[in-house]
Amino acid sequence: MVTIDDALDAFLDEQRARLSERTLRDYEDVISLLRDSLNTYGHASLVGDEVQRFEQAFGDGSTDEEMGAFCRTFGPEKITEHYYEFLSWFLVRKVMASEDLRRKAGTVTEKLAKWLEDRGYVDPHIAADAVEMAADAGRLLPRAERLGEILYRVMQASPRLRGELSDDDYHEDMAAISRIEPGKLWFDDVGPVAVPEEASELAEVGWEVNVVLGRGPSGWQILELGNVYPM
Repeated sequence: MVTIDDALDAFLDEQRARLSERTLRDYEDVISLLRDSLNTYGHASLVGDEVQRFEQAFGDGSTDEEMGAFCRTFGPEKITEHYYEFLSWFLVRKVMASEDLRRKAGTVTEKLAKWLEDRGYVDPHIAADAVEMAADAGRLLPRAERLGEILYRVMQASPRLRGELSDDDYHEDMAAISRIEPGKLWFDDVGPVAVPEEASELAEVGWEVNVVLGRGPSGWQILELGNVYPM
């Protein structure tokens, strides 16, 4: 049986024959993160007998071999099944990857999905969906990182609000960007929050942001900021 580890190792081996040393390091970095994500969170999608197989291989998770149980136990069809969690959540929340790494992650996972299809490890329609998701990630994730950096600077430059805010003047949530105008953003219809026009050009309706908003004399402003999730 070909395992996830086997497939990822074979993919990297083939890239070594054609890529520059610098580009190969990028591929190795992304595949290492993907492997970590699969081994840490891939088991959450298991059903039926798969759960028992994983638990037997994982044991108490006290050794490196046991921690790598998911990629040693299951086949490469599980790789593309994990793309959404890896690209939309793991890279943003757990790794806090740079803009450059996010772009490269899109490129590498797109190439990997095509490679998996070419070798018959995933069905063509599943591979097509994975390729599209990876391409979207390579385009959207760097933009979301830039938006987050701008919003952080906006928060840092905002005046400190004094006193306790009423419920009507306070909003804390994983909030969706609900409306965009030049230099203005609304989160869950709360706003506008004044931002540089670069931020409003980068943002898209539907993106989610971990944010705390407060309303002061000059209007709504960002009090606390987490990650921007574009997918």
